Amino acid sequence: MDSEGFELIRIESNRRIITAMIRLVFGVQTLSRTRLSVSPAIEAVEWLKLAATARRHPVFGAPGPGARGALRHPDVELLVDLLTAGTTSYMPDLLTPQPRTGPAERILDTQLAEIEATGQNDVEAQVLGTVEAHAGRPLPTRIRRLAESGGLPRRLAAGIARFWRETLHDDWPSLHTVLDRDIAERSRAAARHGVGRVFDGLHPSVHWIGDSLTIDTHHDHVVDLSDHDFVLAATALSWPTLMFQVDRVPQTTVYYPTNRLGTVDRRDPAGLPEVIGAMRTVLLSDLAIARSTKELATRHGVAASTISYHLSALRRARLVSRHQDGRHVLYQRTERAGSLVDNA
Repeated sequence: MDSEGFELIRIESNRRIITAMIRLVFGVQTLSRTRLSVSPAIEAVEWLKLAATARRHPVFGAPGPGARGALRHPDVELLVDLLTAGTTSYMPDLLTPQPRTGPAERILDTQLAEIEATGQNDVEAQVLGTVEAHAGRPLPTRIRRLAESGGLPRRLAAGIARFWRETLHDDWPSLHTVLDRDIAERSRAAARHGVGRVFDGLHPSVHWIGDSLTIDTHHDHVVDLSDHDFVLAATALSWPTLMFQVDRVPQTTVYYPTNRLGTVDRRDPAGLPEVIGAMRTVLLSDLAIARSTKELATRHGVAASTISYHLSALRRARLVSRHQDGRHVLYQRTERAGSLVDNA
């Protein structure tokens, strides 16, 4: 590992003065081994970080009580301890393996298997070395003990799997559709205009210059991608942040914010069902007037518990409001939600 420790690094904005860059040098075969993908692992980790730090997503709002409840599981709690041990600008890239080729529904399983199989040298370098160095204080005792004993990767993989099942599994198909649309658009752009145009359009800090992809950041670092795969992964739950991991060259990945979220309520309102899901779109359409959970369940032939689940998500995103009317709790869409539905 490079002594400066280049794990997964975040670029929050381009407002600061940039004095350095990461340079990814493409070999003769690199372009033919470059592909676009999704990464369920990065989505899970980013959603978990929002829940653990009580922050809101710009589009989806706060993760909510379900996610906060999942944080209490021992394996998830261990993962939170690791993610909050250092700074918020990076995390060990062993948590987010490069998405592999194969069926889309198997990507997460493959990533979890790779996390669990992380070698001891990588654990010691990334966790006992770099994370602790950036934290400026000793790691939590249980993380250190598990890292030294070789048991940490299995627990981290279990934590991500558990959090995914309890918070993102049901909503992943809708989110995946949004990301796939972005990937399809960029693939068409690459076919028409070349990959350089695609690279330049990823983020204001990313540029295609000669044989290299450069990223404005606070580190000077050169990565030779000759004879290695390179992945551009569309992301939603880290939106609108650009991230990249270059700690291990075979795992080099750039996580770019999908354009689809930024346009849903402005230039592409018809994409609303693909962002929040068909059921939630139907509910918003039906909530021009206030209705109860029971009434909505009857009108749409869906269990009341399912209606409650979707209404909770819509409330967290500030698309639905709730008020008491006698013995009944009524829900109604907000003004912002009304604009989204009307435009769609």
